[in-house]
Amino acid sequence: QVQLVESGGGLVQAGGSLRLSCTASGNIRSINVMSWYRQAPGQQRDVVATITSGGSTNYADSVKGRFTISRDNAKSTVYLQMNSLKPEDTAVYYCNAHITNWGSGAWNYWGQGTQVTVSS
Repeated sequence: QVQLVESGGGLVQAGGSLRLSCTASGNIRSINVMSWYRQAPGQQRDVVATITSGGSTNYADSVKGRFTISRDNAKSTVYLQMNSLKPEDTAVYYCNAHITNWGSGAWNYWGQGTQVTVSS
């Protein structure tokens, strides 16, 4: 069993910053790609940023230049630094990790989600 626990969401004014964290624990042999997704009310869940185990990153066009994804492999943790936040960034943010378990293959796991609200 694997758990992803997120933290760092909250309410911030437009132009402000927040840092999200997500830590994986449990039956982990290796963590491959880690990602952040977000889902606004009535919208589909969309990818925001991804980072490979080697540190290669990719971002949605809407957050390029404002958000930075990083990871600490020793801590099994992925971060999302969000700067210059806009009201349209308001959503529930979800951590996702592709994890190879000991003895049971590789699976995709999701965190519980953390609310980010940006006021205008």
